[in-house]
Amino acid sequence: MKRVYTCFCTDVIHEGHRNIIREAGKYGELTIGVLSDAAMIRFNRFPTISFEERMQLVKDIPEVSNVVVQDDVMYDKVIEELRPDYVIHGDNWQEGPLKAIRDNVEGLLKTYGGEIIDVPYTYNEEVKRIDTRIKEKLAMPEYRRKRLRQLIEIRPIVKALEVHSGLTGLIAEKTIVEHDGELDQFDAMWISSLCDSTAKGKPDIELVDMTSRFRTIDDVTEVTTKPIIFDGDTGGLTEHFVYTVRTLEKMGVSAIIIEDKTGLKKNSLFGNEVEQTQDSIENFSAKITAGKKAQLTDDFMIIARIESLILERGMEDALMRARAFVAAGADGIMIHSRKKSPDEILEFCDIFRAEDPKTPIVVVPSSFNSITESELAAHGVNIVIYANQLTRSAFPAMQQTAEDILRYHRAQEVDSRLLPIKDIITLIDEI
Repeated sequence: MKRVYTCFCTDVIHEGHRNIIREAGKYGELTIGVLSDAAMIRFNRFPTISFEERMQLVKDIPEVSNVVVQDDVMYDKVIEELRPDYVIHGDNWQEGPLKAIRDNVEGLLKTYGGEIIDVPYTYNEEVKRIDTRIKEKLAMPEYRRKRLRQLIEIRPIVKALEVHSGLTGLIAEKTIVEHDGELDQFDAMWISSLCDSTAKGKPDIELVDMTSRFRTIDDVTEVTTKPIIFDGDTGGLTEHFVYTVRTLEKMGVSAIIIEDKTGLKKNSLFGNEVEQTQDSIENFSAKITAGKKAQLTDDFMIIARIESLILERGMEDALMRARAFVAAGADGIMIHSRKKSPDEILEFCDIFRAEDPKTPIVVVPSSFNSITESELAAHGVNIVIYANQLTRSAFPAMQQTAEDILRYHRAQEVDSRLLPIKDIITLIDEI
């Protein structure tokens, strides 16, 4: 009996899967691999049911002879162990990022004469309806809110990208790349006060009120499913902060990051070039504690951002504040720096992690941008936020386009560097 293998990364068995199973039966005995949670998150999306439930879903299919765990989106380990005669898959992996997986499988099978079977991908109303239902479930507040904590447990480091609109949210949601035989994507989204204010043409001084910023969250949550980390600036008055926490929690936001400063907010990258006042440990700790008491669930995270290194107050001040804020109930610590070198960030992480092996550490490598995610993870970092790169890349491109239209009195000269409208529309899902 010939051996046939396929891998499922789904929460529901629909007609497309049944079609692959029927086709596989023509070639031999079918083994199905179930993608692990960690691999599924990196490759596709967050599962809506547990790994055990997904395993049982496949085991209940009568035509399936064996079910195994596939721990990676690439097939190296499973093909080495099973040596299937055929690997069967929908033909949607013949192009785009998924082609890297097909190329991987093809190279492995060639070493001993195995073959790929490409099955025409199933496009029908039932499949579309099921996919839509899963996306809607992933977008629901009670599922989205808890996802950041789950990611911290599963991923070696959680990657968050700045978004400030529904369209930038879709970029963070749908961008998948293949590099060196691996697929990767962003895990979460960062709604920055700087970029939210900039998109509205306003200064980054907490001028844009929370009601307006909540509308940005609404725009993003309507079209995405990934967890959201919200930039809460100083958090405002403690009496106001507790209401912000409650509102964000109900909206399905996973975390808020607040910085230990007072008064009119000034961007941290100015450091001591402008007057900035750091809040006392007692006051900021009280704000964290009040926010934690206001929560209705255990899912939401309040993360304390420490400005000591930005304001050149020294490493011991930063560590003293970190200890106090964790004691006050903070669910994570963000340590910030405006230096080009990551040395002081890494020193903080090493000392803090030696004292506290569990509390998540967040960094924003805007100025010290040469360091890689794996290097940060090696020093105990759990979340890396790319805090303003989409905004900074969009502005010069739009400005250059506007200048060239004025210069040439037509749009022909700019057209070669513009994304076709069809490609933008394709990014937006239709119901």
